Amino acid sequence: MAAGDTAPPTRILILGGGFGGVYTAMTLEKRLAREVERGEVEIGLVSRDNYLVFQPMLPEVISGSIGIVDTIAPIRRLCPRTNLYTRAIEEVDLAGKRVTVASGVGSRQLELKYDHLVIALGNVTNFAGQPGLAEHALPFKYLGDALALRNHLINALEEADIESDHAAHSALLTFVVAGGGFSGVEAVAELNDFVRAAATSFRNIRPEEIRVVLLHAGPLILPELSPSLAQFAQRLLMKRGVELRLNTRLAGATAEAAVLADGGRIETRTLVSTVPSGPNPVVAQLPCPMERGRILTDPYLEVPGHPGVWAVGDCAWIIDARTSEPSPPTAQHAIREARCAAENIAATLRGTSKRAFAFKALVRWERSVIAPRWQRSSECGCRVSSPGGSGGPSTS
Repeated sequence: MAAGDTAPPTRILILGGGFGGVYTAMTLEKRLAREVERGEVEIGLVSRDNYLVFQPMLPEVISGSIGIVDTIAPIRRLCPRTNLYTRAIEEVDLAGKRVTVASGVGSRQLELKYDHLVIALGNVTNFAGQPGLAEHALPFKYLGDALALRNHLINALEEADIESDHAAHSALLTFVVAGGGFSGVEAVAELNDFVRAAATSFRNIRPEEIRVVLLHAGPLILPELSPSLAQFAQRLLMKRGVELRLNTRLAGATAEAAVLADGGRIETRTLVSTVPSGPNPVVAQLPCPMERGRILTDPYLEVPGHPGVWAVGDCAWIIDARTSEPSPPTAQHAIREARCAAENIAATLRGTSKRAFAFKALVRWERSVIAPRWQRSSECGCRVSSPGGSGGPSTS
């Protein structure tokens, strides 16, 4: 390097605009503030959207108990020193240390080079192997899904009110949610409260005609939690009128029914599927060590055999140093993993010691799966307004 030339900045690129990706960028901005200010480090983030969706609050969009904008926060505001690329990822070249992103509106394809890569792409909805789901089931993962489901529920009640055929009337008032994880339990709880409250405005719908069913393949819902908390959730759902079908797997769907693996059928015009989910196609193509479709990491969240490549969130298989168990795919874990990865990247750049990931799940947050919304999420670094308020999630 000639005299007077400056060294190129260290480029840190993050893939994914969910909890894992955004919190990695936020922590890097904080830990490497001086290096970023001096131009020694550049942080980039690739996300299909320019906002972070607080997914644990999406069920409230179904009922309208909160506004749409209350579930999102602009990434540029959260990470003001991070270069944001709102593009689709086309290719990740680990050997060449570059990521190719698709062209945008009136722009060209970009090739982003990196020194450190953080993969935080999460999972995607995958209906493969379950006939009819892609055509007839309603997914529940993104903000648009919550809006579509809300409109569908209202239309179902409207149609049921004027339907004279008993079988069709009954099917319109039967609502099925498949998946007893966090998303499914929160969705069915909010859906149940919404349709039962809304139905009181319809002359030809009796409360006892409404049937809300939760299908779960295991013996206990919320397998990510302790059995006592899961049983607490089950009792509360049943008290609210939700019918639990445990050890029951959804095998497919038609326009008129949910088809079960045991050969049974539930006649319905509303089938919401929160399962199955699969790895992001970009992740699935990576030449990384995998465990159950997730990227295997070492205790420091770095990918073995690929120095400078890190993975966090739902797409990563992370063994907790405290429990020796894989970390569950929850927001609270993704946030802590992101912080740990960012701190270890900073430690790598500075030549200091890294720390292994360890985190004990917060019971207060776990109970919030079925608690009133204004009690939720404070432990995830977000603040929610009280009932009737208009404040949305914000970082702390």
